[in-house]
Amino acid sequence: MIALSLAEIAEVVGGQTHDIPDSSVLVTGEVVRDSREAGPGSLFVAFVGERVDGHDFAAQVVEAGAVAVLASRPVGVPAIVVEDVQAALGALARHVVARLGATLVALTGSAGKTSTKDLVAQVLRSKAPTVFTPGSLNNEIGLPLTALTATEETKFLVLEMGARGIGHIRYLTGLTPPRIGLVLNVGSAHIGEFGGREQIAQAKGELVESLPPAEEGGVAILNADDPYVRAMASRTKAKVILFGESGEADVSAENVRLTDSGQPSFRLHTPSGASDVTMRLYGEHHVSNALAAAAVAHELGMSADEIARALSEAGSLSRWRMEVTERPDGVTVVNDAYNANPESMKAALRALAAMGNGRRTWAVLGKMAELGDEALAEHDAVGRLAVRLNVSKLVAVGGREAAWLQLGAYNEGSWGEESVHVSDAQAAVDLLRSELRPGDVVLVKASRSVGLESVAQALLETGAEGEVAAR
Repeated sequence: MIALSLAEIAEVVGGQTHDIPDSSVLVTGEVVRDSREAGPGSLFVAFVGERVDGHDFAAQVVEAGAVAVLASRPVGVPAIVVEDVQAALGALARHVVARLGATLVALTGSAGKTSTKDLVAQVLRSKAPTVFTPGSLNNEIGLPLTALTATEETKFLVLEMGARGIGHIRYLTGLTPPRIGLVLNVGSAHIGEFGGREQIAQAKGELVESLPPAEEGGVAILNADDPYVRAMASRTKAKVILFGESGEADVSAENVRLTDSGQPSFRLHTPSGASDVTMRLYGEHHVSNALAAAAVAHELGMSADEIARALSEAGSLSRWRMEVTERPDGVTVVNDAYNANPESMKAALRALAAMGNGRRTWAVLGKMAELGDEALAEHDAVGRLAVRLNVSKLVAVGGREAAWLQLGAYNEGSWGEESVHVSDAQAAVDLLRSELRPGDVVLVKASRSVGLESVAQALLETGAEGEVAAR
């Protein structure tokens, strides 16, 4: 964070100083909410959670070097006390962002947010110092904490924005007002919470509504291939740039193909020229993500050659998102277990099929959460798609939703052994240990709550005699 005195911070957040002998002392380190991350010059934000109260760690963080605690009550060590810690954190982020003068890029969508954010960040940081959301910390706490990691050297600030309902993105854009807003898609993720795609589109479109008008530099970057997103052009006064396969797209790809290992290759077209891209990521769905990143980079002055070079060098920065690891025996494990929705699940299955390329393929899949009344149909559809893509075997893991996955595959398939339903992750590991052969490719994917990353981790743990050890 840029250096701020405790007196200035107290004024910005509307707080009262307690047990601070010298309010001119500067916060020169990070703003953190995890006491284990506190260090010299830091500011610790004390949240009260369901199981842990951050105030209980106040003395510990000061001993570790924290300058003060942002708290909702006095804690016996230097503190700035406010009524609402979350609101105060947001106010501090808004103040710092206004001081910085960096270009703020915000993005949202039902699927692919984190992968695209990582691509945007890697392309932009090839041009200038860039700060971006780590992982998927895209809510009212993670977003301001990310913004506060920016310094005077930061030129680009790339922030992922999530939403669980109407008004959430509007709130986030109030904390960190973007100049460039990118909307990827409107899909089925969280449809059970929103109530329908129209409501999801309403929430996601709050991003483009927040942008400054075109004459003030505002740019809305929209997916031309998604009708819900394309329609958002009427909801903004910003300049509109389209990306995708549509003939209307300003940024597009031609000659799209997958390498033998399943990595996309294409010719990138931007208003400033064309250049060839071969990605290190896996799956054709990353082409759309790459076009979105290219559109952002083009608007920030990068040439087609510069963008293509950066896209070709970009890798996966976030854990458990199409992490591809090959075991010594030639088994390839694709850990995409961080989260799942119908769109991302289908994209991952298509990537698996492409990576197979004559090898046996396994899809170890679990529940997709928050689908409401669409849950049965969506799980059934994913199971059917696995068979249509000639995935060698579907292993459905868990309870009712997994049974729907397996039933969809069974009903679509021509023989019963194409799919199996197991009770839990350990049962899946046991099955795979007994049946995997050198050269097989295994995809592991489910909603975060299922915790299927344990299957991928177990498959990668090799014992002394070369067998896979279960956790």
